[in-house]
Amino acid sequence: MKLLNMIENGALRLGVKEGDYVLDVAHALQHLKEAAGGVPASFEEVLAGGAAALERLGRFVDELPANREAAYWKVEAELELAPCVPNPGKIICIGLNYRRHALETGMPLPEYPILFSKFANSLAGHGETVPLPRHSQKVDYEAELAIVIGRRVRSIPPDEAEAAIFGYCAANDLSARDLQMRTSQWLAGKSCDKFAPVGPYVVTADEVGDPQRLGIRCYVNGELRQDSNTADMIFDCRQIVSYISECMTLEPGDLILTGTPEGVMMGYPADRQYYLEAGDEVIVEIEKLGTLSNKMVML
Repeated sequence: MKLLNMIENGALRLGVKEGDYVLDVAHALQHLKEAAGGVPASFEEVLAGGAAALERLGRFVDELPANREAAYWKVEAELELAPCVPNPGKIICIGLNYRRHALETGMPLPEYPILFSKFANSLAGHGETVPLPRHSQKVDYEAELAIVIGRRVRSIPPDEAEAAIFGYCAANDLSARDLQMRTSQWLAGKSCDKFAPVGPYVVTADEVGDPQRLGIRCYVNGELRQDSNTADMIFDCRQIVSYISECMTLEPGDLILTGTPEGVMMGYPADRQYYLEAGDEVIVEIEKLGTLSNKMVML
């Protein structure tokens, strides 16, 4: 199932993607009250209800009348989308997690996952503009697979980590390299406003299948900059979830950005480094997860 969050009259509404249309779940529940028992009406309710809530939602969608003219069906292209995970308790990122990316930066392969964080201010949705910080001239793109946690876990082994994953989404770990590299801590260049676009959808784990076999690409103004596969990860999704759970409790809705492949601007020779400017459009495309697009604007 593909879930999204849309904005209508300033409020978030849960949507389920079906072809070119999106079901406005709360609107449908109001119209079909006799079928509404126990069906979650928000993304938070889906996460809180676990597998049973997701199953009820799926059954509700499957049993709807085949009438796209009903008011609760929306044309996806006409929607204003919010971040597909709107209220994560934690946004945890993994650095240097693709072999060829580590090589292009001249850094050794890490022995353990490198953890850093972003905050809620860095979230942005598909189609949302991203302001470039005035004090940075080196904003870079980073196409990434993001994990959405679906249950509370602490200190789990890798072979149990898969059960903690609700789904996946496309993400862009935008990075102000000049701010990032001022000190040994990366936070200043990583958590600028809207520097973590995610979406358009959260695709449930059952629909994605093996997350280590997904093509991942990034385009800037139509030019292919990154073209890789999640198979190149140093630490796979299960290892990442397990390792983080040894450090802290993971909660439903937490987001984990799993690292970026080679092709970021920081890895280019100095005479070919063209960092993002106002008007540039960055597109992240991940197999089975859809296309995330954002334009840069000047503050």
